[in-house]
Amino acid sequence: MNASITSSLGQRLAEARASRATLDTLPPAQIPADADAAYAIQHEILRACNDACNARIGGWKIGAKSASGPIQGAPLPASDLHPGGARIARDGFKPLGLELEVAFRFARRFEAASTPYSDDEVLAAIGSIGATIEIVASRYAAWPDVDKLAQLADLQNHGALIVGEFTPYRDDFPFVAPSLRFSFDGQDVVETAPANPAGDPRRLLPWLVNHATSRGIAVTPEMVVTAGSYTGMFFPRDAGTASGQIEGLAPVSVTLY
Repeated sequence: MNASITSSLGQRLAEARASRATLDTLPPAQIPADADAAYAIQHEILRACNDACNARIGGWKIGAKSASGPIQGAPLPASDLHPGGARIARDGFKPLGLELEVAFRFARRFEAASTPYSDDEVLAAIGSIGATIEIVASRYAAWPDVDKLAQLADLQNHGALIVGEFTPYRDDFPFVAPSLRFSFDGQDVVETAPANPAGDPRRLLPWLVNHATSRGIAVTPEMVVTAGSYTGMFFPRDAGTASGQIEGLAPVSVTLY
C-alpha cells in the first residue's frame, strides 16, 4: 500500500470524523493490505485533522479477541476524551454503541526507543486505574460489514471515551472478571457474565508501549489506555444516561442527548 493511498484514505476518514459523516463506499485499492498499513492510516488521520480537531494523542484503546489472541490498538485524539458525567450529542455518531471498560495510566514516561521495553518494566510502571465508557462508532456506512483492517484503520471503530476518576493501582484487582453494573436510564444492559475477552487486560500493556515507542511516539503518564470491554456492546435507541460501576473503582457516566 503506497503512501498516496494511505494519505488518501487517512484524509477521507479524517474529513468524515470532522463532519460526523460516513463513507458510502471504500474502493478495493484503499483497503489496507495489512496491519502495518492500517496503523499508518491511523496516524495519517491524526495528522490530517490535527489543526481542526486537536488530534494530538490523548490516549489509546487496545484489545484482543481472546486471552491468547493477537493484540490491536489505536491512538485516541485528545478531543475525543471527555470527563465522567459529560453530555454528548448522540447524532454525532453512526452507529452508537457503548462499552464499559477498565483503563490504565502509567506512573512514568516511556520514550521512543528501538529496543523493546520488557513486560516486567511496563507492568511495574502502572500507576492508576479507572473505569471508562467507550462510544463505539464508524466512519463506514456499511459497518459492521466492513473489512477488519479498514475498521482498524478507522481508529478501531472509536467514537469517544468518557473517563472516570482514577485510583491508585492495586495488583489484586480482579481484572479478568470484576463485579460491575452497567445501566442505561436505570435499566441493566449487561446480557452476559462480565468478562474481558482479552483475559487479564494488563497483558495488553507491554504491546501498547512497544507498539507506540517503536514508531517514535512516547507513552506518557497523562495518556489514558483503555483496555477492552467487560460488557459487550449496547446500542441505545434513545437519548438517556449510561452509568457504569466497577467494584473498587469510581463510577462513570455519560448522558446522550
